[in-house]
Amino acid sequence: MTTRCCNRVALLLAFLLLLAMALPFINYAPNRLLSGEGRWLWQVWPWLAGVQGAAGLLIALLSWRPGRLPLLVIFLLADLLLPLLLWGAGSAAVQLAQSGSPLARTSPGSGLWLALALCLLIASDAVRRLTTRALWRWLLNAQVWLLPALLLGLGALDGLSLLKEYFNRREVFDDALSQHVTLLLGTLLPGLLIGLPVGVWLWRYPRWQSPVFAVLNVIQTVPSVALFGLLIAPLAGLARQFPSLAQLGVSGTGITPALIALVLYALLPLVRGVTIGLQQVPREALESATAMGMSGVQRFRQVQLPLALPVPVCAACGWSAYKPWVWRWWRP
Repeated sequence: MTTRCCNRVALLLAFLLLLAMALPFINYAPNRLLSGEGRWLWQVWPWLAGVQGAAGLLIALLSWRPGRLPLLVIFLLADLLLPLLLWGAGSAAVQLAQSGSPLARTSPGSGLWLALALCLLIASDAVRRLTTRALWRWLLNAQVWLLPALLLGLGALDGLSLLKEYFNRREVFDDALSQHVTLLLGTLLPGLLIGLPVGVWLWRYPRWQSPVFAVLNVIQTVPSVALFGLLIAPLAGLARQFPSLAQLGVSGTGITPALIALVLYALLPLVRGVTIGLQQVPREALESATAMGMSGVQRFRQVQLPLALPVPVCAACGWSAYKPWVWRWWRP
């Protein structure tokens, strides 16, 4: 009788988790200018290396066992190993700083990054197999971050170079984060309010698709610098003509032209994604919804919109990758 592996994904990830121990756990440098030298987990915390090795072997063995109990144990192992590795890195950084120079920097090594990523993947795969309910999946995946967040709040990770740099330049980081959130929300909300209705309208009236997409394509091909140049004069004129707009921050330079440019650039992928997504809804699904007695609004909200949603979401993700290139042109 042959034994078959029940969870090949967990088996592969467990094997990679064991291999991650061969990579440096942390990098230690005397100061921020010099390149650091790698420190392996077995050099820093021998017992933690044993825990990681035992967890990897146990996950590999449990991947051959069927049922929900092995999946639950795999999830708990990954869930506990993640904060344990983070604590080990933070504690090692504190010890190295106390024994060496206060200017020393300890950063996570490739082995730590790989092990953390593998723990998240193992936990996510176990959650996917444990339950099919979206709410439970969301809750289980969210609670994985509770212990790491607790370690961060208690200051257990303050010795790492990432947090040292943050504390040294907190104002710069906070200002950059606030600007990024402002650009994100200030672009996403108007883009959705404009792109979704236009996409639905073009889906209902296909004859308008060619002229509208032609205009959006032209906007997309305009370089960001040229678009900013076109916006400087009208926005400056509006701010000069209406002082109340200037008090709100509207000007020819700054965040206002960046928001307008980002909204214009976001329209093409959003509108096209909504239109194509609605066009790709299977006719059989619509006929089944009609046969069940659904009205037009119910059919659109419960059938067409959920089936078409992945396409505009992918389009929005592709647009977000372009956003930083526009952002850098207006930042002081």
